[in-house]
Amino acid sequence: MIRNLVFALALGLSLSVMANPKVVRKIPPEFPGEAVRKNISSGEVKAKLTIEADGKVSNVEILDANPKRIFDRATIDALSQWRFEPGAGQQTVEIKLVFRNDE
Repeated sequence: MIRNLVFALALGLSLSVMANPKVVRKIPPEFPGEAVRKNISSGEVKAKLTIEADGKVSNVEILDANPKRIFDRATIDALSQWRFEPGAGQQTVEIKLVFRNDE
């Protein structure tokens, strides 16, 4: 069964960096089967990413989630695969993902 997943992205800097890092590869998170089994059709996760100078994500930390713990693993798995334009050094950004199952 294919699920339609709609997710929105809000990118904000948590450090004073001159410009937002540009995403060059965005992997959409999968809608968790646990959410489907629990009849949860939407959720939000706020995460903090550490982006290395080469553009790779080295760390993903969940800051807040609603509902708690349902979308965390999908968020970490997806964001860990994202790539950004290489920069001058390590950056930390906060991202909000909105999950919605449109089935």
